[in-house]
Amino acid sequence: MSSSEVGKEGVRGERPGREAEIGKGLRPQGRRGRRRGRRGEKAMVPEAEFTSYYGKPVLNPPVWKPLDVAGYFFFGGLAGAGSVLAAGAELTGRPAAARALKISSLAAIGASTAALVHDLGRPERFYNMLRVMKPTSPMSVGSWLLAVYGPAVGAAAASEVTGLLPRLGRAATAGAAVLGPAVAAYTAVLAADTAVPAWHEAHRELPFVFVGSAAAAASGMALVAAPVRENGPMRSAAVFGAGLELAAAKLLERRAGLAAEPYKRGKGGAFMRAGEILSAAGTAGCVLFGGRNRAAAALSGAALLASSACTRFGVFHAGVQSAVDPKYTVVLQRERLAARGPASAS
Repeated sequence: MSSSEVGKEGVRGERPGREAEIGKGLRPQGRRGRRRGRRGEKAMVPEAEFTSYYGKPVLNPPVWKPLDVAGYFFFGGLAGAGSVLAAGAELTGRPAAARALKISSLAAIGASTAALVHDLGRPERFYNMLRVMKPTSPMSVGSWLLAVYGPAVGAAAASEVTGLLPRLGRAATAGAAVLGPAVAAYTAVLAADTAVPAWHEAHRELPFVFVGSAAAAASGMALVAAPVRENGPMRSAAVFGAGLELAAAKLLERRAGLAAEPYKRGKGGAFMRAGEILSAAGTAGCVLFGGRNRAAAALSGAALLASSACTRFGVFHAGVQSAVDPKYTVVLQRERLAARGPASAS
């Protein structure tokens, strides 16, 4: 409490320096003080911290297991692209490459389906998805696609191994090749159809990333399993696949904006960088040495397979990172609202 008193003679007992001087706080204290005031000025409103109630994320992060879902992505792409290359090898008179790719595609689609069923928890859940055909659901379309593609690739491989029913085998090879690109790409559509920011915001580029990665993986499998004399088209396909994957990934990073950060940071970024390095090494090896040396071709093919697997794991972990951090949900929503203009707020 103040001890000053106001009487007829004025204020008594006042403490010095307590008077209110009008305008004193507004007058600059020289040029040096004025400059320091502008630079050291603190914001009245602190920067926003993107948190949510009880410390929980805005979105529930995916509960899928990395090995199951990333493996499902990888093996599906390997199978689909392998069927396309198998048909091309058969048409151009490369029996060893065609045989290797048919068998590897059957093994890959089996592994992909097993990973999906394992993630679902019970096999009957996959069967239940086939009870209804819903064209607007990527999961429903993908389930039916696997149900049709699986028998086709199985018949192609069985005919190749046993030598029985060659006409049926050729028809099955052609059918698997027609469905192959969809098998390689639909998992990207499935991921982009979710609310996970890093996947949803990349819905235009992610299918091209997956298709390019699948082509590189299938080419790598052919380089590993086929003789050098038959791997010429496979080396061209490897260059095409690696180039498409890299171009689509860079376009994704530019277009997706903030949602592209998880592809460059954390575990997702580490896998994506590893995929780029392995892709460059595998492509260079198959171009420079793959047509002359069997060991070099096999090593280059293994690098391409590993690169494709790293890309799928990178995409998976980038999605999980973006779902956990509220920033990637809140900021992107605000940017969309701002782009729509004042009418969207009313």
